[in-house]
Formats: sequence, structure tokens, C-alpha cells
Amino acid sequence: MSDKNIVYQPVDSLQSPRFSGVRTYMRLPHGQGLEGADVAIFGAPFDTGVSFRPGTRFGPAAIRDESVILKPYCPLTDVNIVENISVLDYGDVDTVPGYIEDSYDKMEAMIAEICRAGVIPVCMGGDHSISLPLLRGLTKELGEPVALLHFDAHSDTIPEYFGRKYNHGTPFYWAIEEGLIKPEHSIQVGIRGPLYSKDALDYPKNKGLEIITGPQLHAMGVTEAVKAIRSRINDQPVYVTFDIDFLDAAYAPGTGTPEIGGFTTHQALQLMVGSCLGMNLKGMDLVEVLPANDNAGITALAGASLIHLFLALVAKGVEEK
Repeated sequence: MSDKNIVYQPVDSLQSPRFSGVRTYMRLPHGQGLEGADVAIFGAPFDTGVSFRPGTRFGPAAIRDESVILKPYCPLTDVNIVENISVLDYGDVDTVPGYIEDSYDKMEAMIAEICRAGVIPVCMGGDHSISLPLLRGLTKELGEPVALLHFDAHSDTIPEYFGRKYNHGTPFYWAIEEGLIKPEHSIQVGIRGPLYSKDALDYPKNKGLEIITGPQLHAMGVTEAVKAIRSRINDQPVYVTFDIDFLDAAYAPGTGTPEIGGFTTHQALQLMVGSCLGMNLKGMDLVEVLPANDNAGITALAGASLIHLFLALVAKGVEEK
């Protein structure tokens, strides 16, 4: 961390109107230099891995657009982000449309570059297939697998689609198989909706992954779920992956595979705060924002706000050291 030697600051929106300037996340400086940064936000505009509605390649741009309304102080954590950490918008990965493995190589290289500089990566997707190369690059630089905190309507642990290994429904099957995550310390939260078969979740469970389904989460409530999540992760280095379809379709219509029976933005914020405060946070991705199906930008705003909360949680950790 920069030890409060803050290098990167957002534009002051009391001096410059929010609707002006080049779009970056939260009006942060854009640059390819990492010196002095604590967190680097970047986009992975990629949707070749989708199985239904395309268009999440435009997710990073939409999240940036909605993020300009966000302010530096977070009441949920009682911290001013920019007074405690230095954050920049690192731009986008130059993905190769239609070529998933080539794009994976580029994503892995970018997150590795960020981690090598001692900077925490936060990625805006893109479809959920991007989590696999991000975990590859992250764990390679960390030198160990991570605990996975996964908020989603879908487990994404199917081995293949259409005879191909990589798709937005397969990343965590391969993350387990490649030893990128610690299943005994990992947890999937909010899984719900129709499945391809009754035994569809047997693989992750048999590998040691804990799953709190959507109905279970509704029944137990946020407080008990947070206890279960924290007990599971313990003091392990943790990577947070948040599929926006964790939220109910009423709160996140702009996504490719929406599910009913989900959760409010309030519940998502409470779960994030309770689960991540004080944890050894190593990175995050926020995926599956599809602007073409988004009413009034509410899905992109939810995504931008959840990233903002993650930044606040990192900043809170620095403040309390």
C-alpha cells in the first residue's frame, strides 16, 4: 500500500461538472503507470464466452458512465476512499473478439502486471468467463491459490459447453481443476434458478466448495450468511467475484442470464460489508453487465456501486492498520 502517500485522486466534482471530461471510473486519473497506486481498476470488454445474450463487452463503458455520480466517502464503512488509498483507472484489456484463448492470454498478462507492482486489481467485465484468466494471473503472482467469494445466481462449474472448455458457465470448474482456488475455503452465494439436471451442483460440492443457494440465503438472512462466509474464508487471501445476476432481475435487468428470486441491492451491500470487512482482499471482478438490456442504467449503477464498496473496504483496511 502507498502508506497514505496518495498519488491518484479523482476530479473534484465540486469544481468540475460530473457530465464533463473523458469517462473513467469515478472520474479517476487514467494511466498505464502503476507507481504509487494501491488499486488499479480496469476493464475486460469481452463477451465471446456468453451462451445467450451478447453485449457485456460494453459493460466496462457503462459502469464507467454510471460511476461518475459516486462520491469518495462511504457511509457503510465510515471511510473516505481517496484519503486512504491511491486508485487509478488502468484502461481496458485489448481483447480479441471471437478468440477466447487469445483474449485469456491478454487478460492474464494485464492482471499479472498489476499484481507484480503490488497493486490490488479490480476488473469490470465482460462475461464471467474472464474470471479464469484473472485467477491464473493473480495466483501466479501471489504464488498460491486463493479463497473464492463468489456472488452469483449460477455456479459456473460446468466442464464444457458445446464441446468447448471455456464459456461463462465454466470458469470455476477449470479454476478448481487448475488449482487456482482453495475449495475448502471458498463459497458460492445466491445460487438459484433452473438447472440442467438434479446433480448439476454435485461437482463443486464434491470438490469441497460450500454453496449457499438463493432460497437458503433468503431463509437464513444476511447476518447468518455473513457468519458462514467469514467462517469459511477465515484469514485466507480472498478474491471476490460478483456476477450482477446475483441481484434479482428487478434490480439488474441489464444482464445476459437474469434470474428471479434474487436479492436487493441493499442486501448485496450488506453482504459485501459483512463478509469482506477486515479480510485479506487480493482482488475483485464485477461481471455480466449488459447495457442493451439495462433500464435507465440501474444495472450498471449497481455494478459501479459494488466496486465502490470494495474500494471502501480496502481503504478501511488501510485506515485501521
